[in-house]
Amino acid sequence: MNPKIICFAVFCLCLFTACEVEQKSHIVRFEGEFSQHKWAVRDLNPVLPSDWSSSKYVTLEIKASSTQRFSLNLYDAEGIRQLQIHPFQDAWVRASIPLIHFQKRNVRGVDMAAIGKTALPGLWIGFTRSVGTVSQIDSIGVEMRLPVGTPKLEIRNVRLTQTPEDSILSPIPAVDEFGQWIPSDWDGKAKTLEELKTAWTEEEKELERPGGFNVSAFGGYLNSKVKATGFFRVEKIEGRWWFVDPEGYLFFSLGSTGIDPGRSFARVEGREYIFKSFPPAGLSDKRIEKSSFNTWNLYRRFGDDWYGKWTNMTIRRMDSWGLNTVANWSDINLSKTRRKAYVATLRGWGFDPNTMGMPDVYDPGYDALVDSAAKSQCLPLKDDPFLLGYFVGNEPPWPGREMELVKVILEGEDTPMKAALQKYLADGDTPERRKAFVYETYIKFITTVNAAIKKHDPNHLNLGLRFGGRPPGDLVKVSASVGFDVFSINIYGYSAYKETLQEIDKLTGLPIIIGEFHFGTPGRGLAPGLAQTGNQTERGVAYRYYVENAAAHPSLVGTHWFQWWDQPSTGRYDGENYNIGFVDVTDQPYKELVNAAIETHKRIRDIHLGVEGPVTRQAQRQ
Repeated sequence: MNPKIICFAVFCLCLFTACEVEQKSHIVRFEGEFSQHKWAVRDLNPVLPSDWSSSKYVTLEIKASSTQRFSLNLYDAEGIRQLQIHPFQDAWVRASIPLIHFQKRNVRGVDMAAIGKTALPGLWIGFTRSVGTVSQIDSIGVEMRLPVGTPKLEIRNVRLTQTPEDSILSPIPAVDEFGQWIPSDWDGKAKTLEELKTAWTEEEKELERPGGFNVSAFGGYLNSKVKATGFFRVEKIEGRWWFVDPEGYLFFSLGSTGIDPGRSFARVEGREYIFKSFPPAGLSDKRIEKSSFNTWNLYRRFGDDWYGKWTNMTIRRMDSWGLNTVANWSDINLSKTRRKAYVATLRGWGFDPNTMGMPDVYDPGYDALVDSAAKSQCLPLKDDPFLLGYFVGNEPPWPGREMELVKVILEGEDTPMKAALQKYLADGDTPERRKAFVYETYIKFITTVNAAIKKHDPNHLNLGLRFGGRPPGDLVKVSASVGFDVFSINIYGYSAYKETLQEIDKLTGLPIIIGEFHFGTPGRGLAPGLAQTGNQTERGVAYRYYVENAAAHPSLVGTHWFQWWDQPSTGRYDGENYNIGFVDVTDQPYKELVNAAIETHKRIRDIHLGVEGPVTRQAQRQ
């Protein structure tokens, strides 16, 4: 036979075999408390090598019936490499996952959110600590904890590539004109504008009923009064810390972050084909990559004067629901209504993503930079009685990773901080001294910032740095002596962790405020967030248990929910697409959550006083 014919026949056979492999799907179902599945590399694709180190991406196609995150594991001879995958719901997507994320922990970012995840067009990735070589891969696996129902995952076309090939494959479009996820359905999903208008009208009628919380103009409890100073302050009364409002009424801060007129911008650029339509120019920052369906729905609801009417509606909702604080990341104009207490988040301290958020406090101009930033932000607020206090930062990512921070500084560009570090280590380079340098740098940073704030505004509270997770005890102790009036921490869990609060109390002696927590449920194209519940009713149960049991601690003075709106189903800037709102994208409240919050807010004063006990029922997580 002609050799050319033989070669052509072999080529056709290979092409046919490749096509067969390309079309094969591997289906798994997650069930039970913990579900795990594993395939040999050769079973997913016979031509995949074991050495992946020369490739840049593992490219695969997936379809998940649930938005629940799952772990994608690579089994290397030297250990497991793992990432968390947060998939779209009921949509085939092609994802090119950078292999570097299996090999090295990310060290670039100013806070824990920035350093801990990255967005792809059809999903987003959460980084883990399970990293290392990818030169001896024999298996690939997936695993899920606490699956809700029996979610299904399909995987096909696993390949190694040198370039990204990301795409959302089907169905197209995936997002409707209201910003809702098309492939999923649920009770209350808006089918028409007329349905939405009916729901909005019904809510208006419900808000006409008074909230009955018996509070002052600032939100303090009218039947509990002490000395008034004209500004918010803190006081320990009979062994329990309280905020005290400007009129002298005891105040427990119940707030929500992200109260804004729809800045939950959907990531659109490069994915225009999955949207049925886009908000008109003028409602979404006039840029397609800044599309806010929330804002578009507010316009549909209120018309040309949507912003003013939304502002009034928001205050009415807060009054009705018992929320007394406009918390972090919220619309600054809400503070100007002089109808609600609010917090201010200060910026301009030189947080650097190249050094894990640590500012270069050794730069000769740093003190002047801080003073200017404090003056411009604090001086205009100095006499505002509605200001609860200042947050000075958010979730620094370096606590517990001090050795990585030192390495980043030493391997980075020549800076005053690098020079100071090198000089410090010249007298002895040990892990203990490296950590000591980081702590001394932190103390210099936060002491400088806090002094500048107090210089330009001696009237208001310093609410702290909003640490994330469980910061090391020695860092907590150090933070008690640098000028904070309140210790702030974001605690994502099913409770505020009594042992954590007790440790902070013991180490600092300061009142404590929880700057962020939330609960979500998979569905509607939205992921369940950092603390998952089985359904919307259980979100309300979880809220009551968390807030009431936190408030029972004598040092806890407030809890702030993250956040007012659901995140976009297609993800915000970093990919997060959580079901964590008091209201959804169509500006409809989650009644189960709202009603539960109202019941808790009516009891919170007596719970914190210790005359009533907190609820004991915990939410179902599956």
